[in-house]
Amino acid sequence: MKFIVLIYSDESLLGELTPREFNETMRGCIEHADDLRTQGRLLDSQILGPTTTAKSVRVRNGKQTIHDGPFAETKEVIAGFNLIEAEDMDDAVRIGASFPWTRTGCVEIRPMQDFAVIRKQVGAA
Repeated sequence: MKFIVLIYSDESLLGELTPREFNETMRGCIEHADDLRTQGRLLDSQILGPTTTAKSVRVRNGKQTIHDGPFAETKEVIAGFNLIEAEDMDDAVRIGASFPWTRTGCVEIRPMQDFAVIRKQVGAA
C-alpha cells in the first residue's frame, strides 16, 4: 500500500535551531530517507519552499482571488512529503514516526487512493 507522509514544521521552532542542529537533523533525515529508498520503502520525497514563497488561489462565485502564503492560518505548515510503500497503516505510522521532524512539527500519514479506481468510478476517460 502507498502512503503519503506529510511533514509539517513549526517555522518558529525551526528558527530556534542553530545552523549546526538544523544541518545534523537534515543530514539524519536524508540518511534515513536513503535507507528507506534502498529498502524499496521510499518512492519519492521532496522539500517545499518556505511559506513566504507560496501563493494560495481560490475561486468563489466565479471570482478568483490570490493570496500570498499558505491559505490556512496555522503554526505548522507543510514543509515536504515522502511517498512510501508500507504493509498497512501501522507500518506506515512506524515509518513516519522515525523521521526526525516529529521534534519540530508533525508528521501526518495518509493512505493513497488508487486514482485509476476513482477515474473509473466517476466515468472519466
